[in-house]
Amino acid sequence: MQTFHLPDVGEGLTEAEIVAWRVKPGDALDVNDVVADIETAKSVVELPSPYGGVVGELLVGEGETVDVGTAIITIVDDGAETAPAQGAPAPAAEEGGGSVLVGYGSGSAAGARRRRRKPEDPAVATVGVLAKPPVRKLARDLGVELSDIRPTGQAGEVTRDDVVKHAEQASVFRNISTPEWPEVREETIPVAAAPVALGRFESIPVKGVRKATATAMVGSAYTAPHVSVWTDVDATRTMEYVKRLKASPDFADVKVSPLLIVARAVMWAIRRTPMINATWVEEPDGAKIHVRHYVNLGIAAATPRGLLVPNIKDAQDLSMHDLAKALERLTVTAREGKTTPEDQRDGTITITNIGVFGMDAGTPIINPGEAGIIAMGAIRQKPWVVDGEVRPRWVTTVSGSFDHRIIDGDKISRFIADIASVLEEPALLLD
Repeated sequence: MQTFHLPDVGEGLTEAEIVAWRVKPGDALDVNDVVADIETAKSVVELPSPYGGVVGELLVGEGETVDVGTAIITIVDDGAETAPAQGAPAPAAEEGGGSVLVGYGSGSAAGARRRRRKPEDPAVATVGVLAKPPVRKLARDLGVELSDIRPTGQAGEVTRDDVVKHAEQASVFRNISTPEWPEVREETIPVAAAPVALGRFESIPVKGVRKATATAMVGSAYTAPHVSVWTDVDATRTMEYVKRLKASPDFADVKVSPLLIVARAVMWAIRRTPMINATWVEEPDGAKIHVRHYVNLGIAAATPRGLLVPNIKDAQDLSMHDLAKALERLTVTAREGKTTPEDQRDGTITITNIGVFGMDAGTPIINPGEAGIIAMGAIRQKPWVVDGEVRPRWVTTVSGSFDHRIIDGDKISRFIADIASVLEEPALLLD
């Protein structure tokens, strides 16, 4: 019998929550099969097994937070070889043992013979539909029955695209604002750690992503003196530009939305006001302001487990088409709960799209390590004065919060005004 201890998932963290078990006692298990979803302070990740065999006992309940090195599951050798996959350290079976999970490699590694499951195995009999574990998790998260989906995979399996398309057709994704603004968020998914009822109120444990976000936001709010500004914008020409891009054959393979223009506008404005892309650094010989000559563009994503801010690395080097692809990948990854810790590191400036929640403007808190965050409001048709006449126009509000230690009011105002100028006239991006 092997005992699998909670490993360090490569983030240098000391604990994690067992969000959901993917297996139960008696289930057949192959090397690299996912046994659980775990939540760290960074994200929710899948935990693969370094052993094959039969699941013995689940030693930790769903919703429990345990330290790295804690025994979480036992795996009984059913006669198949159960050596860890190549590149995976074998977790120590002795008391208090633990290991660092860097990656398990391929299941066909030497010394690790994968056992073919029989149809009568419980793990297969309950499956019914061919689909990989990440696809099954996505279907569960979106409330979609795999048996209702028409598979398009080469082997007759349900693919990730099949699940997403089916969910969209079933109106699983809510759209509480203008369809033109993309939603970078997930549907509400039941959290494993249920609130504890206490009479007339309930107590919700603060841990994982929520705990990390709370610590970061308090640190930011009470370290960086925030100043916020905003302005209304006639974005009618942006909407027309987006419509033309959607009709262009060059953009037929990617989703185009006003967020793409906003992202380009932010980078255009940074070139005119580089201090917006700086960071405040405390060094032994005194505080310094580091002005970065690259843009790792963060997009705030609200998920059931808390706020995530994945970023697009070196966004300033991307063409309009490549930036659209990067935004699409970021959106899908966040929606599926697959955002990695690496995707969230080293951001330089953030956009938060509060318009998807029907909000017009806000005063967001700056992401730690950055100097500014831009909030894009809902885009709506409103009466607007054009050449002395009142006409219906597509109007939005650009707002933002900035670190007043780094940036003075004139630069802040110019930066927001530059973004507004691009939204009013996207042709400026051709400069």
